Amino acid sequence: MTGTLRRWYGAWQRTRLGTRITLGLGALALVVFAAVGVTTVGIMHGYLDRRLDEQLSKSQDTQVPLLRETHGSPESVYSWYSVLYTVRDGVATPDSGGKPPQDAQQLAKIAAEGLHGDLTRTVYLRGGEPYRVRACPVDTDSVLVSAAPQKDLDGTVQQLIWVEVGAFTLALAVLVVVGRFVLRRGLRPLADMAGTAHDIASHDLAANPALPARAAGTGGGAEVDELRTAFNVMLAHIDTSLAAKTEANERLRRFVADASHELRTPLTSIRGYADLFRYAAANEPAEREAHLAKIREETARMTVLVDDLLLLARLDARAAETPLRPERVDLAELAEDAADAFSVGRPGHPLTTSSVPAPVDADPVRLRQVLDNLLANAAVHTPPGTAVHVAVTVEGAEAVVRISDTGPGIAPSVQERIFDRFFRVDDSRTRGHGGTGLGLSVVHSLVTAHDGTVSVSSEPGRTVFTVRLPLARS
Repeated sequence: MTGTLRRWYGAWQRTRLGTRITLGLGALALVVFAAVGVTTVGIMHGYLDRRLDEQLSKSQDTQVPLLRETHGSPESVYSWYSVLYTVRDGVATPDSGGKPPQDAQQLAKIAAEGLHGDLTRTVYLRGGEPYRVRACPVDTDSVLVSAAPQKDLDGTVQQLIWVEVGAFTLALAVLVVVGRFVLRRGLRPLADMAGTAHDIASHDLAANPALPARAAGTGGGAEVDELRTAFNVMLAHIDTSLAAKTEANERLRRFVADASHELRTPLTSIRGYADLFRYAAANEPAEREAHLAKIREETARMTVLVDDLLLLARLDARAAETPLRPERVDLAELAEDAADAFSVGRPGHPLTTSSVPAPVDADPVRLRQVLDNLLANAAVHTPPGTAVHVAVTVEGAEAVVRISDTGPGIAPSVQERIFDRFFRVDDSRTRGHGGTGLGLSVVHSLVTAHDGTVSVSSEPGRTVFTVRLPLARS
């Protein structure tokens, strides 16, 4: 039994929502119709019973005064039985002239009981047909008994039942058909959303990560509109997440490829110089120091590249291990130190400074690295004699560093990618100066790690890199 119920319940759960709602409405309507029908039949049956009792009472009340005077035969109204009984010592005997049924024993008993007052009962006469019987005393030893058949009354009630069954069956059929149609139209937006979900599920996200469809259409009510909006917002969020993931994967692939390429170049050089060193050690001892110097140079270049890659990786994962050691420093002092070092190392680029005190909570080593990288970038990408200016100001709640030069400028298309890793404005010139294409990426990551921003604006004759950092809280 339990297994059968489980199978029925499982089949019910697998049925479509519209069908389940329709069947539920039909069952509810059936219960309501049954309650209304039973109540109506009960009220009608009680009303007809009271009407019959009133007719019996009115007929007897009309005959009793005449019977008291004449003691004659009672009148038979319609197809009723009317009998005048004489009651002596508890035994009722029908008077002659009455119209008793063949099985009058029950009427005699009721007559004997009715000597003391009016009495109404339902009995079964003539082979089980129901009759409504009323007994009322005429005088001290006479009782008038009238019996009216309930066959017509029951027939009326039975006809009412069949009329109600027919009407309720028709109403139930109309309700189910119309309700199914209305529900199908009302649930169509949900079916459309399900179709959209199937379209997305069959879409090859590996080939094209953009989701191909959105839930369209109108109607269905406020709840369906709200669901459709939430569905589309979810798809947009998924679409954005997939696009971001695809872009991140592409950046990672490009990063790995570029890193492999950058590491391969110095490793190839080191291997070549090592072979030359081995040859020189055996045949040209005077050239050994030159080959060792080249090996050291390439090793230093590879060390810088690996250090930059490690720093970027640690900045990307700073939630687990932060490479920053912040303390209270004056950004103006750091800028002056970086400018002094730049002037000594690159005398071919005249440098000027202007600054005001700008206290910040930052890692002084990493912040100095930001300034050195920006100054080195200005020197590498501009011809000798190009003026460079470093300015430190305070704007609102921010400390601002601007490093500008009067070089040829940066093309607008390049400015969008200038902070990308391994991106170079000029591959050949950058390689010649030992650049890795990571300097500005390190700048961007370090400034972001300090909750700041870095931007560039450039035109022929003026390029400005702007770093904004939050001022230290007092």
